[in-house]
Amino acid sequence: MPDPRIISVSLDEATILWRNADIEQERRIAIFDLIEENYFKPLKQHDDDYGGPYQLQLSVEEGRLVISIGRENGEPLETLILALGRFRRPIRDYFAICDSYYQAIRKASAAEIETIDMARRGVHDQGAELLVERLDGKIEVDFKTARRLFTLICVLHIKN
Repeated sequence: MPDPRIISVSLDEATILWRNADIEQERRIAIFDLIEENYFKPLKQHDDDYGGPYQLQLSVEEGRLVISIGRENGEPLETLILALGRFRRPIRDYFAICDSYYQAIRKASAAEIETIDMARRGVHDQGAELLVERLDGKIEVDFKTARRLFTLICVLHIKN
């Protein structure tokens, strides 16, 4: 019986050079929420018609996103590699707005925080839409899954 969902996700810790407490919290929440509720269906047909659930390993190698997909038992199933060039701006924008948001929650008014949070959600949504577009024909995901995966892709890009 097909079970198109992610049951575990890990990030290549060697890829992540640095993260602060705020980013670590974002990572934890994204992974928790992703595991709790997601739709993830690779479209490549496998000999045994395996349909999930899946384990994911995300990493960045030579400027490309590597999505290693495994079976429930951890056995490798397939690897998808996506160029990240089109993600550079959304990732940069997301970091900039998140930095503003984290600073604002420490000293800004509620109205200012709400305005920045709305902008942050908009940038996050754009990144998720781009991810859905880049996965088209390879992996079906719902929008919530794409948003959480975009957060994790951003975490993989933290440099300092």
